[in-house]
Amino acid sequence: MALPAEVHLISVTYRVDELAQRVPVEQRRSGRGYLGSISAAEYFEAGRSGLKPQLRVSMFAPDYQGETTVEVNGARYGVYRTYMASDDTIELYLERKAGV
Repeated sequence: MALPAEVHLISVTYRVDELAQRVPVEQRRSGRGYLGSISAAEYFEAGRSGLKPQLRVSMFAPDYQGETTVEVNGARYGVYRTYMASDDTIELYLERKAGV
């Protein structure tokens, strides 16, 4: 069962500061999605690659613009895989990882 939720899509760009260091700058956009669980097959297949899948978010495909980080209910996740469904929705497969 998919639960509706507000998701925050986060992309990172970099600016150069006065010391010529690259400083990350986050851009956040809000969107609506539906939270679902990861299937057992997805969990084990991703686990073979060293990933730790946690959550699946389905949303309207044009709302997703390639962001690599998603915040759901205050927790940050990295997008490790996407799947384009045939009905104009995209599924984002998310994992918790350090530094996100």
